[in-house]
Amino acid sequence: MNTIVVSITLFILALMIGIEVIGKVPATLHTPMMSGGNSIHGIVLVGVIIVAAHAETPLALVLVGLAALLGTINVVGGYVVTEKMLEMFKPKKAVSEKSDADAEAEK
Repeated sequence: MNTIVVSITLFILALMIGIEVIGKVPATLHTPMMSGGNSIHGIVLVGVIIVAAHAETPLALVLVGLAALLGTINVVGGYVVTEKMLEMFKPKKAVSEKSDADAEAEK
């Protein structure tokens, strides 16, 4: 069988399975799961580096550059979202101190 047909078939099957798995995740778990997945996307950057070592044509270099750019954005975005989620669970001491100061000023 032609390798391109096998590759396209595997891609479509992986896409369908991915959509099915993500569709079953409750909304409360979706953001933490996606931010962790985006952080793990750094593995793709290692793959980009390996492919870049073998890129010879200008088109291949452009695609490698695009893959590196998008992979980097995805990794950084994953860490930013994770950091924002972790901030949601930190105690808000500064806010309570300000409200105490405002209460004292009103008296």
